[in-house]
Amino acid sequence: MPLPLPDSLISGAPKSRRPRLIIAAIALIVTAVVIFTQRGGQEGIAAGSVASRPALTVTLTTPQSSDWPRRLPAQGSIAAWQEAVIGAELAGLRMTEVLVNVGDHVSKGQELARLSIDMVTADVAQARASVAEAAASLADARATAKRNLDLQAKGFISPQALTQAETNEQTAVARLAAAHARLQAEEVRLAQTRVLAPDDGVISERNATVGSLTQPGQELFRLIRGERLEWRAEVTSAEADQLQPGMPATLWLPSGVEIKGSVRMVAPTIDPATRTALVYVDLPLADARATLRAGTFARGEFELGRQTALNVPQSAVLMRDGFAYVFTVDEASKARQTKVTIGRRSGELIEITDGLDPASRIVVSGAGFLTDGDTVRVVEANSALTGAQ
Repeated sequence: MPLPLPDSLISGAPKSRRPRLIIAAIALIVTAVVIFTQRGGQEGIAAGSVASRPALTVTLTTPQSSDWPRRLPAQGSIAAWQEAVIGAELAGLRMTEVLVNVGDHVSKGQELARLSIDMVTADVAQARASVAEAAASLADARATAKRNLDLQAKGFISPQALTQAETNEQTAVARLAAAHARLQAEEVRLAQTRVLAPDDGVISERNATVGSLTQPGQELFRLIRGERLEWRAEVTSAEADQLQPGMPATLWLPSGVEIKGSVRMVAPTIDPATRTALVYVDLPLADARATLRAGTFARGEFELGRQTALNVPQSAVLMRDGFAYVFTVDEASKARQTKVTIGRRSGELIEITDGLDPASRIVVSGAGFLTDGDTVRVVEANSALTGAQ
């Protein structure tokens, strides 16, 4: 219905401009009618599309309770179980031969290096000569004492002379014993010119060089005893209280190799600088020989036992704004966004520690397309989940 033009607008204008004003007013009225008509049509279309939008198709499941292993993650370095420092027992002798190198496997008593024996051999010869001399002196003293004993029985010598002869014999015995001791010491020194392995193991370090003079306390070799390696994991004081000897442990090398071990002991002290304790984990000897190297950094975890956990598939959990959510579906097929607290992960499952009713139905497939309050259509319901291994 056309709107009437104001009389003041027409009457107040000059007669020559009245037709133009009337035409302009009519154009404005027509334009307004067209705009209102289009807007109303668009709102009607939008309302109709909302009303006719189809429900989203989702898959539902229910949370499951299963026994999960309790694991304590840790990290640390692989080190030698015990490392023996091997040096020369004699000082001032020249090294004539080195028989092993780094990485060589040696047996207990195996010869590792040799020192010059010229001086020591001469000392041994001199000690043997001293023994021979002392033995001769003892034989003479014994003969003299026996002869004096016979003469004293016949009254030809005084008792004092017999006592003197017996004293000389005892002195000769002591001198012979001392000569034997010196000979034994020189023979030990001769044996010490051969540097021997104190135990089975592998040479981890070598400082011995041919032609060098041995010094007191000088380190010639390092030996990993028994080729045994261990993982020294660092844990906090609170975590250390949860660990006991014999607990299984698993560690992963940087190469991805998995190694199984067991806790040998937990350090009784806490490092005051780092506030951490060391846990010593024994590693299999076969793995130590094949893949492990002392000094390698490794991450791992300790198995503390098993614990019942409420878990859902990881596809059901959405991370939004730094928080974890799941969508539950009520009896009216409405999706409700529910904030939850997540815990451990195991395979394709994730633990829910708080915020979820165990009896609720949750969206496991299609949750990423939902908003709170959406109507959903369920095409499949799966209420059985595989527990954590």
